[in-house]
Amino acid sequence: MELEATFRVSGINCHAAPFYNPICNYGTLNLRFPYHHCLPPLSNASFYTLSNHYCKASAKESSTEAVEKGRKMSGDDSHDLELVSLTALCPLDGRYWAKVKELAAYVGEYGLIRFRVLVEVKWLSKLSQIPEIPEVPRFSKDAETYLQGLIDGFSLDDAMEVKKIEKVTNHDVKAVEYFLKQRCQSHPEIGKVLEFFHFACTSEDINNLAHALMLKEALSMVILPAMDEVISAISDIAIENAHVPMLSRTHGQPASPTTLGKEMAIFAFRLSQEKQVAEEFVASLGIDFNPYVPQIEPHDYMAKLFHSIIQFNNILVDFDRDIWGYISLGYFKQITKAGEIGSSTMPHKVNPIDFENSEGNLGVANGDLSHLSMKLPISRWQLLIDFCACHLRRDLTDSTVLRNMGVGLGHSLLAYKNTLTGIGKLQVFDNSYLVDGQEI
Repeated sequence: MELEATFRVSGINCHAAPFYNPICNYGTLNLRFPYHHCLPPLSNASFYTLSNHYCKASAKESSTEAVEKGRKMSGDDSHDLELVSLTALCPLDGRYWAKVKELAAYVGEYGLIRFRVLVEVKWLSKLSQIPEIPEVPRFSKDAETYLQGLIDGFSLDDAMEVKKIEKVTNHDVKAVEYFLKQRCQSHPEIGKVLEFFHFACTSEDINNLAHALMLKEALSMVILPAMDEVISAISDIAIENAHVPMLSRTHGQPASPTTLGKEMAIFAFRLSQEKQVAEEFVASLGIDFNPYVPQIEPHDYMAKLFHSIIQFNNILVDFDRDIWGYISLGYFKQITKAGEIGSSTMPHKVNPIDFENSEGNLGVANGDLSHLSMKLPISRWQLLIDFCACHLRRDLTDSTVLRNMGVGLGHSLLAYKNTLTGIGKLQVFDNSYLVDGQEI
């Protein structure tokens, strides 16, 4: 594909030579200026005003033909792509996997299947303890140990086996039931009561308990500890700089004097207050019976929990933006590692990328968690007719939405870790109180 373009940059007419890139159909334009001295190399063009630029281009080959040619030349066939970090649709599973992988065991599909197995096994064990159900005799210690082993030893290979069964059943919960029956059919006691797996249960009975356990474990083991690390890191800045004077600003203008430690302590306090709300909620999140429900558990507790995380994230966005501003004012400088490049065109710069990354991911996280909070308590009614007409609230829109819990929590975790990375690079200027002048 040949592309001819005419640009106008800062009032100077430029002509772009034809170019072609077989992979992405875009390439670096070799600009030919009418006067060789009118602009420095293109890499420095960002220093010039581009408000009056324009571009017009004409293609001598259709975009479809160009894409097909590019694929043939690069050997690309997207239909044969395997799922690896470079082909993952979600950056959490690709670029950022190393920072969030600890969460996958709890809120990934493996985690969901694992907790479904736990609920199904515990339910069968409970049935054996109910005298009114003589069809399921009380299990021996050996049988109970065997069942517990199915939970404790549940592996990724086991989850893959469940997925194979699901390809036949086209039902994810039923696949778990069949998997457990296969694993227990040779046991002398459990093999006699296989049909009591999932007895008197709907899929919702299994799922709402599994999701509650997923959330409780994910927050207790990963999210809340990460929140603690952020709060602790900010508290350390506050303590170490309690007496460092700083000129405060209101409406962006110099205002009254304050201290850097005080400004950091404000964030540490706000975050700890919101984290405590989430922590207390998780601590109260037991497996309690809800007597007043429609056909599904309404998920109201999830909405409350996600809102508390959203508020924590909002406070952290405020912190990220303030630190960004303090860096731009010169209160902080950032320590770099040997070999790191702060800017592709201005290597002397060190951009606050960790705080910017954190802010961006907090926005994505809050968008997902906000949708979960608004959607999950709502389920449309269905009309069932038996001897009488009755309304039951149930649809499956919550099922697919619940699979995205890990997205909001994952972007939150990624943001917390990037904030921590950014804090680790901060160094307070000794003369920071002079940055704004001599007002203090």
